[in-house]
Amino acid sequence: MDINEPKIDVDDILILKDTYFSHENVCIVSGAGTGIGRAVAVAAAANGLTAVGLDINTEEGEKTRQMVEKIDGNMVFIPCDLTRDADIEAAVKSASELGNIRFLANIAGIQHIDSVENFPMETYDLMERIMLRAPFYLSKLVIQHMKKTEPWYGAIANMASVHAHICTVNKPVYNITKFGLRALSQSISAEGEGRVRSFTISSGFVKTPLALNQIPSQARQRNITQEEVVKNVMMGKSRVKEMMSPVEVANLFIFGFSRHGQYLVGGDLLFDGGMTLTY
Repeated sequence: MDINEPKIDVDDILILKDTYFSHENVCIVSGAGTGIGRAVAVAAAANGLTAVGLDINTEEGEKTRQMVEKIDGNMVFIPCDLTRDADIEAAVKSASELGNIRFLANIAGIQHIDSVENFPMETYDLMERIMLRAPFYLSKLVIQHMKKTEPWYGAIANMASVHAHICTVNKPVYNITKFGLRALSQSISAEGEGRVRSFTISSGFVKTPLALNQIPSQARQRNITQEEVVKNVMMGKSRVKEMMSPVEVANLFIFGFSRHGQYLVGGDLLFDGGMTLTY
């Protein structure tokens, strides 16, 4: 079983024609240094948007920008610590100077495996700040820019998870933040008059560093092999036994941002291989 992160193949990116998919329109992507965030930044640029990638990991963020450069796309990488309001404010300001901010993909996240009773509160605070407060603050700031142009329009996508539908053991804070992102998307949509849409994407397990790096700790806690973690724990309830690739998730963001997603207002795209609905 291959549990390595796959490379991004441009031929696998969903390319759509859309009035708003042009260089003068900006798509901000948090967590653009690796995994799903990297794939979304590349996919957004491949669809003609100016991608603005945010990540605390400058080295990996620059690698993403170089990937975009190789496909003749537009991307600017901005180092950003999502726990610092000043960084978030500066990033949005810089993005607004590159064009009209039309799209925001809140993807950055971290993971910690532990039970509620043993969970370190400083880790709780860090996860909540990166995975819920930062998406809220980024949304708050970009909505103001989305409404500056006529006709005002924009879409905000929040990376949820199967854990925004079900809660699994030893991931309490991850569960909490993902359920919270669904509420954030619905709240934005309730206020957006159909012109500022928001939605969530709930995938099963994806071949990203975030998912792959938790396999060893899951194996130790459960006293099983890493292969058994993937087969029996991660993919155990899924009817599709292969983990998704980051670009497959990125394509859902592109679809949701496009004119084809005009009725995706506060909704959730659940692509989990049947994990939750065929339980």
